[in-house]
Amino acid sequence: MAGGEFKVEGGRKLRATLKAAGDDLTDLKQANKDAAEIAARASAALAPEVSGKLRRTIRAAGTKSAGIIRAGTKAVPYGPAVHWGRLWWPNKLASPRHISRVRPQPFLSDGATSSEGRWLPVYEKQLEEIISRIEGATP
Repeated sequence: MAGGEFKVEGGRKLRATLKAAGDDLTDLKQANKDAAEIAARASAALAPEVSGKLRRTIRAAGTKSAGIIRAGTKAVPYGPAVHWGRLWWPNKLASPRHISRVRPQPFLSDGATSSEGRWLPVYEKQLEEIISRIEGATP
């Protein structure tokens, strides 16, 4: 595990097996969201603060296959540009917001990485619960 990634080898096959067994993985969706919320709070603490607007837009979501952290909204569109740097921002919008001079500030990635010790147990617990429901499986 490097760079804040959590990898389940055979995850696609596990999902297919669980689906065939009647488990739709909604529990994993909640675990993804819970883990993303932990990482989002850590990311918000690392977000650059000029006015505080960007920090307030950081939010978490979860799907059956991923935890997601987003920053920015239509009213605060520069979240990805601040995170990834000037190469992300479309040229036509660069000048009015001075984004062309922004260097990457990967606060979302850094927040997820620094909080790994807090969100990883969320997955471990949920996977153990799922495995315990599969007949004949051992964690």
